[in-house]
Amino acid sequence: MTTLWQNGEPTYDQRIAALRETKQQHTDLKIARNGYFDIDDHGYIPWDEPIPFEPVSDRPDGGIYGIRAIGRNFRRWLEVHPVYIHPCSALAGAWVQSGIPGVAGMPKERRRGRRRWGGDPTDRPRHWRPEHRLPELWQTFITYHIMPGVGGQNHLGPDMTIGLELGWGGILNKIRHYRARNCPEDTSFYDGEEDLVLGIQTWIRRHVEKARQMAAAEENPVLRRNLLEIAEINEWLIDGAPRTFREACQFLAWFQSVDRMWALGGALDQIDELLRPYYEADIAAGRETDESIVWQLASLFYNDTHYSQIGGQAPDGRDRTSRLSFLVLEAMHRLRIPANIALRVWDGMDRRLLRKAIEYIIEDGTGVSFACAKGLDEGFARNGFPIQLARMRAKVGCNWTALPGIEYCLQDVTRLCLVTPFVFALDEVMALPEEERNLDALWDRYTQHLGISVAALKEGKDYHMERQAENWPEIVLNLFCHGTIERGLDACAGGVDIYNLAIDGVGLATVADSFAAIEQRVVEEKRLTWDELKMHLDNDFADAEPVRLMLNGVPRYGTGGSRADEWAQRVAQLWTDLVRGTPTPKGFICIPGLFSHGITAELGQGIPATPNGRHANAPIAHSADPDPGFLPGGSVAVTAKANAVASVQPGWGNTTPLQIEFDRKILSDMGGIEAVEALILAHNRQGGTLINMNVISKEQILEAHEDPSTHPDLMIRVTGYSAYFKSLSREYRQPIVDRILAES
Repeated sequence: MTTLWQNGEPTYDQRIAALRETKQQHTDLKIARNGYFDIDDHGYIPWDEPIPFEPVSDRPDGGIYGIRAIGRNFRRWLEVHPVYIHPCSALAGAWVQSGIPGVAGMPKERRRGRRRWGGDPTDRPRHWRPEHRLPELWQTFITYHIMPGVGGQNHLGPDMTIGLELGWGGILNKIRHYRARNCPEDTSFYDGEEDLVLGIQTWIRRHVEKARQMAAAEENPVLRRNLLEIAEINEWLIDGAPRTFREACQFLAWFQSVDRMWALGGALDQIDELLRPYYEADIAAGRETDESIVWQLASLFYNDTHYSQIGGQAPDGRDRTSRLSFLVLEAMHRLRIPANIALRVWDGMDRRLLRKAIEYIIEDGTGVSFACAKGLDEGFARNGFPIQLARMRAKVGCNWTALPGIEYCLQDVTRLCLVTPFVFALDEVMALPEEERNLDALWDRYTQHLGISVAALKEGKDYHMERQAENWPEIVLNLFCHGTIERGLDACAGGVDIYNLAIDGVGLATVADSFAAIEQRVVEEKRLTWDELKMHLDNDFADAEPVRLMLNGVPRYGTGGSRADEWAQRVAQLWTDLVRGTPTPKGFICIPGLFSHGITAELGQGIPATPNGRHANAPIAHSADPDPGFLPGGSVAVTAKANAVASVQPGWGNTTPLQIEFDRKILSDMGGIEAVEALILAHNRQGGTLINMNVISKEQILEAHEDPSTHPDLMIRVTGYSAYFKSLSREYRQPIVDRILAES
C-alpha cells in the first residue's frame, strides 16, 4: 500500500483512491467466488480465514429464536468477528462475509433471484420457529404470486442522534436503567440488547489493539499517525459519545457494520443534518478542513452503502441545505463507488445543490436519487399527521422514507403482483358464454381477485406483527428508537408510536396495456374474437407474431390521453382503495405504493402470455413505469413517462418511483443540466415521490452488457440503489439495457 506514495506523503485524494481500488478488488473477488449479486454492493469484506464460531441453541431443532438467544449469540459472534482496518481510511471496522453457517443470517450475504412466492405451502418465514406456520395464507401467496413480507426485517428508520448523544456506554447504561426501573418479570428483551452492546464494545476494543499493532509495523509516518488516531478515537468510543466529526463518523461506521450483520439492515439517517453540528464545531476550532471532512465521509461510504438523505425541509419549512450537503456529494464524487444517498427535492431548495448533484450524475454516475417532498409530505399528511412531522421523514431505503426512530413502516419487503389477478379474471371471463364476455365482466372479476390478494396480504401483516418480535426482533434498531428501551418492547411490538405498513404493487403497465388491447382489438375493432385471443394466449403467440404485434401496437400506457392511460389510472385507484381503504383485521394502517425493485422477471415466471403482447414467463412491467418502447422520441418520451408516473401516484406517502435513463447525446440535445433540473422540479410539483436516474451512452451500455470487464467502473442506479453494472447478472441487467435502448 505504501508503495503508492514512496516519494511523498499520501494526500487525501490518494487515500480515497486507495479505498476505491480496494473496493473494486473486493467486488471482483465477490463475483469470482459467489457469482453475480443482484442487490446493493454492500461493504462487506471477503474473508478467507476460519472464524471460530458456532451458534449455540437451546432448542431441539437447533434454531435461535427470540431476543435473548439472538443477543447471546450475536455477542459471541462479535467477540470473534474479524477485525479490519484499511490504513488509508479515517475509520476502523467492516463486516465480513464468511462461508460458515450464521446466527439468524448474520454473516451470510442475502441474494435476490429466488422465487420467494413459491415452495411448500406449509412454509414459514426463515428464522421463525417451526410451530409458527401459516399454511392457508401461504397457499394464497403462492397462488397470487405475492411476496408477503412476513418476517421482514430492518425496514424502519433509526434516529441516530440517540447513539451520537449517548455513545455505546450511554446506550448500555440506558438499557440497565430501564430494566431496573421497569422490573419486568421476563428480562429477555433487556438481556438480549445488553449482550449486543457488550459484544459491540468488545469488537471495538479489539480494533484498538489491532490499530496499534498496525501502527507499530507501518513505515509511512502519515499512515502510522492515522492508525494511532484510529486507536485513540475508538478507545474513547468504547464508552464515550462522539465529540468530533471523525468520532461521529466512526460511531456511524460501527452501527452500519453491525446493522448489516443483522439481516442486512441498510437505513441510516439525514446525514448532512446529523453530522452538521460536528462539522461546524471542528471547522470553527481549526481541527478539520473541508478536504479532511471529505476524506472522512468517503471512508464512511467505503465502510458500507447504507441509505441516507441530504437536503429537504426542516419541520418549520426552512431549507436544510448546508455546506456539509455539498461535501457529501463531493465525497461520493471523489470516491466513485456505489453509494445510496438521496437528495430531498422541494420548490424552495438551494438550486445549486440540485445542479451539483445532476452534474455528478452526468459526469461519472456518482449520483443521488431524488426524493420528491411534495408528494411524500402531502401524502403522508393525508393519514392524519401534521405536515411538520411529514417533513421529518427521511429517504433511508431503496424506495422508502420513514420517521427516524418513531415509525414502524416495514417498507420494501412486500410485493403484490397486479398481473396474476388479471390472468385469473380473464380465464373466468373466457369461460362465460360468448354473449356475457365484456370489459365490465373482466373488470368485476379483476376487482374480486385483486381484493382477495390484498386481503390475504393484510392477514399476513397481522401475523407478522403478532409473531415477529418473539422470532426475529429488531435487536439493532431498537437501540435507536424512541420508546423501545423505555418500554422494554421491540419496535414491531409496541415499542414505537407510529405504525404504517407499506404494500407495493407490481406490473401496472402490463395490466393497463392488456385491458387497452382487449378493448381496442377485441371489443371495438373486432379484429380478434375472445376465443381467438384465448387461443393465441394459450399458445404463447406461436406462429402468430403479427397478432402479438397487433395487440402490442395499441396506444400504450404513457403515451398520454390513451385508453391505456385511463386503465392505468383506474387500476392504480383500485389498488389504492383496496390497500388504504381498510386497515388490517387487527387495525394496522396499510400504505399503498407501486414499486417492483428488480423482481419483474422473478414475478413473471409462471404467468402465461398476456394480451399486451407479453410472452409467457417474460418479465412483467417495472414499478409504475410504462413499458420500454411505449413512445419513441427522446425528450418527448421522457416527459411523457414522467407525466404517466405522476398520474398514478397512490398519494399516501409511500413511493411510486420514476425510473429514467438518459442517453448522453439526447440529454445534450435536450439542454443538459438545466433540462434535467426542470424535469425533476416539475415531477415534484406533479406529486411524484421518487426519481431514479442514469445518464449513459447507448454504445457504453451495450459494450458493458456484452462484456462487463470493458467498463469495470460503470455504476448504475438499478431501482433505488446504486451498484456496479458488472456485479449484476445478465438477466438482471437486461431490463436496464432495454429501458436505455428504448429511451435513447
